[in-house]
Amino acid sequence: MTALLRAVESPLIPTGFTVNPHESSQRLQVVTLSNEVINGFVDAVAQWPVQALEYKPFLRFAVADKLDALTEHTLGRFLNATMQDRETAAFVLQYEGEPNVEAGELRTEFEIKLSTAISHMIGMPNHDSMYGKYYARFTVKNEDNSDSYLRQAHRRMELHNDGTYVNERTDFVLMQKLGEAHMEGGESLLLHIDDWADLNKFYHHPLAKQELVWGAPKSKNVESKITHPIFFEEDKNGKPHMLFIDQFVEPQNMAEGLYLYQMGESIEADPNYLSVCLPVGSMLIAQNHCWMHGRDKFVAHPELSRELLRQRGHFTK
Repeated sequence: MTALLRAVESPLIPTGFTVNPHESSQRLQVVTLSNEVINGFVDAVAQWPVQALEYKPFLRFAVADKLDALTEHTLGRFLNATMQDRETAAFVLQYEGEPNVEAGELRTEFEIKLSTAISHMIGMPNHDSMYGKYYARFTVKNEDNSDSYLRQAHRRMELHNDGTYVNERTDFVLMQKLGEAHMEGGESLLLHIDDWADLNKFYHHPLAKQELVWGAPKSKNVESKITHPIFFEEDKNGKPHMLFIDQFVEPQNMAEGLYLYQMGESIEADPNYLSVCLPVGSMLIAQNHCWMHGRDKFVAHPELSRELLRQRGHFTK
């Protein structure tokens, strides 16, 4: 049992799930739901198709409560404690065995319901303008002509924070693997900003809290631009939270451009990042302001395909 479990409000004994640190880092927790809990969840939410969750927002919280109840309300407590603890603030969620759901779109619906339950235990997802729902589904193919790096398979998607170009607060990001074929590579990349060797250099730079301009490519369906600093706030212990992505920030002069260039180079060169391989059906959830995330490049294959689901939102507690 981790130190975090012992520190939660009162002694917390996980019911229906186990917790272990990821093999690559003590920061990243691996939460594994039991087969009994998963199949109990299948039955508990069978009455609600995903369309019902899309049309009736309150049902998303009902789905979350169904899952939490199957763990005697220990899962929600643990996940919230994890996300509020800067030393961890990220977890992989997976499950034992196979759910009693046939393959195909019904299995995908189950996965969406599961990620919906997890996201609504820790907060509330924002509207995703790219997909037009509270979540986004998209596929990475071997060839792509999109205007962002999200779908481009043969290059590393650099480490970044989400929500840089929107007005909504983006406290967390959830990434779930719905399916894949002919895939090699494409591991999820993570870097906790406290492990970034040059954090203090850039946090104490004269431009660290300078208002910068942020926009988005057309595929994001967000036309307006906003301004905010990279280091936009400190947490309750005075440590920085950040919002940075190299593709969507728009420097207005040489000083801003060089500061951003040097920051991007430093982040990508830092050796302290994690490389995480996610099985189909699993998901990775990170506190967006103290973890940067990205994706390694794929090995080319003419039939390469990976379908992903994304939810990103704000804490409600």
